Amino acid sequence: MTLYTKYYNEFQDKYMMYIPLTIILQSCIGSIAAMYILMSGLDTISSLVQLFLCVIFCMFYNAAILAQLKGKLVFNMLILSLLSNVIFIIINTILD
Repeated sequence: MTLYTKYYNEFQDKYMMYIPLTIILQSCIGSIAAMYILMSGLDTISSLVQLFLCVIFCMFYNAAILAQLKGKLVFNMLILSLLSNVIFIIINTILD
């Protein structure tokens, strides 16, 4: 059993418990990423693209939950949102 499968099964088993927790988690991580992107300045196109992607990934996850999409898609969107926002945080803390 892979790590992904293990966490996905846990997410599916306790779906109703994880939904509010993951909304709060990914919203906090996304807002931290947006803060670091804005602190580095919006004077370049790459900063604007980073901010756009940061917001889009967070909104896609929230929309996937509200649309009551399948659990696997919601879980994949959570992973995508968290990984992309952590990458944005790392990029903008190293560059500053």
